Amino acid sequence: MSGPDIDRDGVTDMGEGEQQHPKIASELTLLLVLATLWGASYTFLKIAVATIPPVTLIAGRTLIAGLLLVAIMRWRGIKMPMDAENWRRFMFQACLNSVIPWTMVAWGTRALDASVATILNSTAPIFTFILTFAITRHEAVTSRKLVGVVAGMVGICLIVGVQALAGLGEQLAAQIALLLAAVCYAGAAIFGRAFRDLDPMAPAAGSLLCGAAILIPLSVVVDRPWTLAPSMNSLLALLALAVFSTALAFVIYFRLIQTLGSIGATAQAYLRVPIGVAASVFFLGEQLSSTAWFGLACVVIGVAAMTIPARAKPIEEAV
Repeated sequence: MSGPDIDRDGVTDMGEGEQQHPKIASELTLLLVLATLWGASYTFLKIAVATIPPVTLIAGRTLIAGLLLVAIMRWRGIKMPMDAENWRRFMFQACLNSVIPWTMVAWGTRALDASVATILNSTAPIFTFILTFAITRHEAVTSRKLVGVVAGMVGICLIVGVQALAGLGEQLAAQIALLLAAVCYAGAAIFGRAFRDLDPMAPAAGSLLCGAAILIPLSVVVDRPWTLAPSMNSLLALLALAVFSTALAFVIYFRLIQTLGSIGATAQAYLRVPIGVAASVFFLGEQLSSTAWFGLACVVIGVAAMTIPARAKPIEEAV
């Protein structure tokens, strides 16, 4: 499975007009699926962490998902790269995309309201945009993407509620942890371009196994997992977290980096909030305010601006 051609400047070559991305609808559908899978992970985490400590939980999540992907790769006849260079990249990706941010999110959300944590953890596209513009320049940084970043953040604030921002500054360490996790996600999305010559399942499996290699010894020392007595609900939540919100999600994630670019792939962070709101309305009977509906529209506009390819060549819009 390979993405579109990428020139020496890292700009996706998708042709002119409607031919720029003939499968854009399927890629945006995958973006929605990814946002749903990662949005659901918060529910799975809440259930699982009730009787499984965070480090052990994340270790189990990465190990199960990694082994599952390796098994699927063998079934599909896809070989895992064995060279040291790729495995060094897998290890670095694991630190950026799972080990460090998942640990910081688990720690930070203990001290923050869920609404504030949601806002802070949805800033990955902003940091991706900033890092791309200031440092890597690996894809076109357009004015339209800037509009998408702003519209998405406005939408997040309106959906969650502007009053949620009132607590900012009171738990500074936890807030910084959430922001640093978002920076890690942004860096992981950019670094993920290094794997465009591989099947998306390879970096997904490799980075997860490397994450497990880091976390399992830590779990043994910190949590002594043989002394734990997790509930069946926690074990089922861990399984769902590993299979759906990790293994499947990572395969989609690395594909979207190839097709939509790193800024477009991280746009799923915005989609998590309206998906969560929709779930609360559907399953819990909660009501949305008028500002929340307006915020949802802003999110949709923002994601579209960052992901749907323009008719003009990207270089013509470059900031």
